[in-house]
Amino acid sequence: MSHQKYRPATLLVHQGKDRDSATGASTVPIYQASTYHHEAGVSGEYDYARSGNPSREQVEEAIALLEGGVRGFAYASGMTAIGSTLALLKSGDHLIASSDLYGGSWRFITGVLPQQGISFSLVDTTDVDAVKAAITPQTKALFLETPSNPMFQITDLRAMVQIAKENGLLSMLDNTFMTPLLQRPLDLGIDVTIHSATKFLGGHSDILAGLVATADAGLAKRLKYFQNAFGAVLAPFDSFLLSRGIKTLKVRMETAQTSAQTLAERLTAHPAVARVWFPGLDDFPGRELHFSQASGAGAVLSFELKEESQVKRLLEGVKLPIIAPSLGGVETILTHCWSMSHAAIPAEDKLRQGISKKLLRISVGIEDVEDLWEDLAAGLV
Repeated sequence: MSHQKYRPATLLVHQGKDRDSATGASTVPIYQASTYHHEAGVSGEYDYARSGNPSREQVEEAIALLEGGVRGFAYASGMTAIGSTLALLKSGDHLIASSDLYGGSWRFITGVLPQQGISFSLVDTTDVDAVKAAITPQTKALFLETPSNPMFQITDLRAMVQIAKENGLLSMLDNTFMTPLLQRPLDLGIDVTIHSATKFLGGHSDILAGLVATADAGLAKRLKYFQNAFGAVLAPFDSFLLSRGIKTLKVRMETAQTSAQTLAERLTAHPAVARVWFPGLDDFPGRELHFSQASGAGAVLSFELKEESQVKRLLEGVKLPIIAPSLGGVETILTHCWSMSHAAIPAEDKLRQGISKKLLRISVGIEDVEDLWEDLAAGLV
C-alpha cells in the first residue's frame, strides 16, 4: 500500500498491509507455523518463526508506519519490549530514568539491570538541570515516560533529545499512554519508542503484547539481533488480534478521551476528591508543554481521595469499571496504584513520588459517560 499521503485514521485501518497478497483476503492470515520449507535446501524470505512470521510482520510494519520509523518489533509483552530495548545497554553502562515510572519498569530497572552490571539513576526528568547533573561518563541512555504513570509529570521531549544528542545518549520513551495517534516521539528526535500494546493498541484486554519502533537503521539492526537471539516474540494469533485492535484505535481513543475529560472535570468538583491529574484540565501544571508535543490529553487520569477510608468504599461500590492493574481497554479500568500497578515499588519510594494509598487511576473506556459517572458518584458517597 502506498501510504505516504494518508492521514492517521486511514493508516490505522490499512496499516502496512491491508489484504493478503496471495488470496486478496481482507486480513493477513494467521500463519500458525513454527518453521518454513527451504526449497532445495535454500531458505526463502522466512526460515524459522522466531526470526520472522508474516502475521507478526504485519503489526511490526504497522507500528513503524504509525510512529514514523524505519522498523518495528513485536514482543510477547510490554515488559519484554522494555527489556529488549534496554538490552541495547551493556555491562558498565549507566542509565538515567524518570523517577515516576510504571511499576514494572521500575522493578526491571532497579532489580534486573544491576544484575547485568548496568547502573541507573532515577531522576525527575521534568527538571532539565537535574537530568544534566545526573550524566556521568558511563551514561549511555535516557528512559522516559510522558505523561508519567501515574502522576502525569510532563517531560520536555525536545529538551531531552537535545541533551541526548549533546552527550551521545540513546533516548527511549514509553509511549503507551498516548499511542502514536496522540504523540509521535520519533518526529521529535527520540531514538526508540516503546508500547505495551496490551493496552490501547490492542484495546480489548484480551492479549499481552509489546511493540517497539525506531527511525534509526543502525538501532533497528541491533534490536532485530536481540529479538531473534532472545526469542520472546509475539505469537501469530496475538499478532492478528493486535492488528485488528489497531484498526479501531482512533474511534476508541476519541470516545474514551472525550469521556475522560468529562470525568476529570466532575471529579475535580466532587467533595470527596482532593486532586485530579489529567492533561486536559485547564489548571493542569504541564498542560502547555504537553500540548506542545501531543495532540490530545489521552484517556487516563489519576485522582486522590481526601480520606483513605473512601478507597475501600469506592472499590466495593462501583459496578462498571474492572478493578485491575491495566489500562487501555474498551471497558473502564479502575486501578488502586499503591496495591496494583505500582505494588513492586517500596512504600517509601511510592510516597516520595506522590503515590499515596488514596490515589486511584482510571483508564476510561467507551461506555456511556453518564453511566460511568453515576456509577463513580454512587461509590464516592
